[in-house]
Amino acid sequence: MHESPAPVAASQRFAWLERPGDDFPYYRGRPVAISAAGWWVVMVGVVAGFAVFVYPPPFLRGQFSGFVPAALYAAIPLAALAFVAGRAWTAIFRPLRGRDFLLMAGFAVLNIAVTLVVGAIMVNLMQTTANEVVADAGALQGAGLWLFFARTAVQLLGEEVMSILPFLAVLAWLTGRGMGRRAAVVVATLAAAVIFAAAHLPTYGWNVAQALMGVGMARIVLLLPYIVTKNIWVSTGAHILNDWAIFAVSILGAAGVAEDGG
Repeated sequence: MHESPAPVAASQRFAWLERPGDDFPYYRGRPVAISAAGWWVVMVGVVAGFAVFVYPPPFLRGQFSGFVPAALYAAIPLAALAFVAGRAWTAIFRPLRGRDFLLMAGFAVLNIAVTLVVGAIMVNLMQTTANEVVADAGALQGAGLWLFFARTAVQLLGEEVMSILPFLAVLAWLTGRGMGRRAAVVVATLAAAVIFAAAHLPTYGWNVAQALMGVGMARIVLLLPYIVTKNIWVSTGAHILNDWAIFAVSILGAAGVAEDGG
C-alpha cells in the first residue's frame, strides 16, 4: 500500500482560492503518477479529440450526427488518460456538492463581466472579428435550437478536457523539475489559456491579439472553478452557463430585430 503524500505546505497553496486539504491529481503520485511519456500520450489524445471535432467527416455534421464528434472531443483524450492512468482517470471528476452549483453560476457571471470589459477594451484598440457560432445561434428555431444547446453542452465538456489535461501536464512537468507549486499553477494556467486561445484562432480570423486577450482571459476565469474544486464538472457547468447566456442574448436579440422588422 502506498503512503499518501504529505499535505501541501501552506506557502505552496492559494489559501484564498483552494479548499483546505485538497490537491490536484497525478503530479504528486496521487492517485497515480503519470510519466512524461504518459503525458505525451494524453496530449496526443487531446489533439486527436480536437481534430475530430473541428474536422468531422461530412456524415457527422448533421443536427443529430453532430453529437458524435462533440462527444469524441472529450472521449478520445479521456481514453488516452485512462490508458496511462488506469482507473485513476476519473480523478478529474468528483461528486458535485450543493455549493458547487453556486460556484458555477458565480464564475459564469464573473466571466461574462470580464468578457464585456475585455471586449470593450479590444474594440477600442483593434479590429475584431465576430464569433459566427454566436451569430448563427440567433437564426435557430424549434428543435434545431434545442439540439444546438444540447450539443453545445457536450462540446463544452470537451473544451474543459482540452484545457484541464494540458494544465495538469504542465503542472506535473514543472514541479517535477523543481518549480514551486504556486508558480507552477500560475504558469500551467497561462499555458492552458494560450493553448485554448490558439485553438480558437480560426474562429476569430486568425487574430492573435483578439484570441489571446478575449479567449485567453475567459479561459483563465473559467479554469478557476477547477482550481477551486479540482472537479471538471464545476468548470464545465460554469462554461455551459456562460456560453448559454451569450447564446440566449444573441437569440433574443435576433428575435427582437425580426419583430421590429415585421
